[in-house]
Amino acid sequence: MKFKGFIFFALTALIFLVAANQPKTSDAQKEAILMQTIMAGLEQLHYAPQDIDDDFSNKVFDLYLERIDGNKRWLTQPDIDKLSVYKDKLDDQAKGGTFDFLNVSQEALSKSLEKTKFFYREILAEPFDFTGNETIELAGDKKEYAKNDGELRAYWEKAMKYETLTRLVSKIEKQEKAKEGEEESAAEPSNDKTVLELEEKADEEVEIKTVAELEEESRKAVLKLFDDWYHRMEKRQRKDYLSDYLNAFTSVYDPHTNYFLPADKENFDIGMSGRLEGIGARLQETPTDETKVVMVVPGGPAYRGKVIEVEDVIVKVAQGDDGDWIDIAGWDINDVVAKIRGKKGTKVRLAVKKVDGSIVETTIIRDEIIMDEGYAKSAILDLDGIGDNIGYIKLPRFYADFNKRDGHQCSVDVGIELEKLKAKKVNGIILDLRNNGGGSLRDVVDMSGFFIEEGPIVQVKSRQANPEVLNDRDPSVQYDGPLIVMVNSFSASASEILAAALQDYGRAVIVGSDATFGKATVQRFFDLDRAIRGHSDIKPLGEVKVTTQKFYRITGNSNQLKGVIPDITLPDNYDYIQTGEQEYETALRWTEIESVTHNQGVFQVKNKAALRTASEGRVANNEIFSKITENAKRLKALRESTTYSLNIEDFRKDKASDRAEADKYKDLMKEIEGLTVSNLEVDLANINSDSTKIGRNDEFIKALKKDIYIEETLHIMQDLVKGSTAFTNPRKK
Repeated sequence: MKFKGFIFFALTALIFLVAANQPKTSDAQKEAILMQTIMAGLEQLHYAPQDIDDDFSNKVFDLYLERIDGNKRWLTQPDIDKLSVYKDKLDDQAKGGTFDFLNVSQEALSKSLEKTKFFYREILAEPFDFTGNETIELAGDKKEYAKNDGELRAYWEKAMKYETLTRLVSKIEKQEKAKEGEEESAAEPSNDKTVLELEEKADEEVEIKTVAELEEESRKAVLKLFDDWYHRMEKRQRKDYLSDYLNAFTSVYDPHTNYFLPADKENFDIGMSGRLEGIGARLQETPTDETKVVMVVPGGPAYRGKVIEVEDVIVKVAQGDDGDWIDIAGWDINDVVAKIRGKKGTKVRLAVKKVDGSIVETTIIRDEIIMDEGYAKSAILDLDGIGDNIGYIKLPRFYADFNKRDGHQCSVDVGIELEKLKAKKVNGIILDLRNNGGGSLRDVVDMSGFFIEEGPIVQVKSRQANPEVLNDRDPSVQYDGPLIVMVNSFSASASEILAAALQDYGRAVIVGSDATFGKATVQRFFDLDRAIRGHSDIKPLGEVKVTTQKFYRITGNSNQLKGVIPDITLPDNYDYIQTGEQEYETALRWTEIESVTHNQGVFQVKNKAALRTASEGRVANNEIFSKITENAKRLKALRESTTYSLNIEDFRKDKASDRAEADKYKDLMKEIEGLTVSNLEVDLANINSDSTKIGRNDEFIKALKKDIYIEETLHIMQDLVKGSTAFTNPRKK
């Protein structure tokens, strides 16, 4: 792979040798160089190169429109007709290094911003009537482009009405609660209230206003939010539009191949390393202009707050206790991150939309992200009458610090945890890879080898090469006992490699949701500056992340799209919502190759069918799992319901109904009777070294005690120990 990289840079250097000899490069030349360098690199390096033809051009066109106006709030059908002239020409423009389509689309978007800015300001100048029977459709894929400016303005009138209505209803409900509180306080003897309670009541006092006054406040708030938003959009530079355009090209190859502006790459590195001060969440901009949470850093402020979750959409941000809410819909991801990131100890308030559509507000105190909370950690689990002295290892990600000689590596850390658990003579080990998005390939190979003697772990294939088998070459075995690996639909990449390898060897039982994420590709970053000799005036150009290889199981099968299917599946809130790699239209297809010989003589799971049957019986009779299944169906229905009433009474009824339904599933996870979770004695000194670590450990223990999936996995472990085969002389490390 390294050799191919040098070929790429050599070729592109030759392509632009003439440009390098020019005294000064114009902006147009720089853009041409950037486009052609990226396209040459993708042709040389990408696992699945594309034919740059009219079909490719059509795909770029559609992806770009989705990026710039996925919700169909700005462009009209006449605008689209004007742009469609270029639909079959983007391939030719890319080859020629010209940007006629980008120029026209940028001009059309700029004019639409000016036009719609006038629309919303004019609309918000007058009070709304919320007594009619209007509805609004919020899903962009269910809408058509407005036929003309009149239709576009009608859409904006409904949109502003909806934005105002949501705020108005919140204000009315807050006022009603305040009135209820005053009546309750007046009905109770004052000597029953403590000083603290009375002070809290005073803090919660709300000035009672008329509905008309609240409506006016709501309109003014919406006006400010949209003025702020448009101010930021009007400040977007050419490079930002160019980045959107270039990423439409890269995304045709696959969803994980992307162009990164220098600032974007810096943010990516910070996100990967976790070395920053902020809330500890990785964010991603969706095609529909939303900011989605794709990872919550274990141990970080967002994780500790227990409100922010993967798949949440951040809709508003405010600073400190009194800062104004800022609607971030349509923001560039860098601008969102800049608002959320901040100095340790400062506060940021977030309003997040949950998967069921409800809006939750939370205050987070920024902190330095403590990386050791993202490292492997262990505990001892005991469940009365079921299983005792079971080791548990939580691995949040496959981390590896390649920039430090003594930096942490997850395989080394898991090895240490295994030794600690073995010293406690545990009767089995649970390795928890739920929500583990992957990471270091080298470490997953080493870690898998802890549980077998030696042999193949995964096959890696470049596009023009035979598969390379990555082997565990250490014949020793670090742990030879019963093993269960826990996964879910957000276990991806390296997590899927480990789960698949141990499943294929029959070494462990895989327990989790219907399937893992389904990402079986590997990406590498390439610095575009290396492709151009000299010309410091156009640098830095940024970097491109390219999918260069695919992973295959040792059976020759692939995890791509399909994921790893657990041996035993448990109900999950996302069972009826499409998640993972299959969500992406341009995901690489599923393929298979030949298998490689593999066997192990450590511990053989012989009774998977019996384990599955026993678990299914317990789950079917478990009320909490039944409610999780019900909730999963509710979440699917809510996600598909994207039309909202603009009648205030109907809106409030719908909101109350949704809230009542959500309340049924609000606190499903209760502390499990008879489950004891204990730290290892050797860890106590470090845990007790400061109050923050104590608090985080308490949360870790508390979460495990309420984890119904842990409870069922302990039942499975008991059955596993009874019915599988442990070989007598495994070679140990």
